[in-house]
Amino acid sequence: MPPKAGGGGGKQKKKKWSKGKMKEKVNNLVLFDKSTYEKVLSEIPKYKMITPSILSDRLKMNGSLARKAIDMLMAQGTIRLVSKHSAQAIYTRATNT
Repeated sequence: MPPKAGGGGGKQKKKKWSKGKMKEKVNNLVLFDKSTYEKVLSEIPKYKMITPSILSDRLKMNGSLARKAIDMLMAQGTIRLVSKHSAQAIYTRATNT
């Protein structure tokens, strides 16, 4: 094949490796503050499904704090257990039935 007119294949830039996708760091609460504690007492008993993951996500608290909040609400009788597994427990609001 004859060489192409206008130069040819000169040196190309070396391919740069991507740095990968970084997950953003969430800054979750490790202790209750007044506003979060009031939300726990007022809003959580109205949720249809309650798990530590849901509380952690919605109220921006860490998992152990979410489990403590659930234990506290269970003791008050405002929520009830649906299913318990070693890794995940599912609760719902307490109804009259």
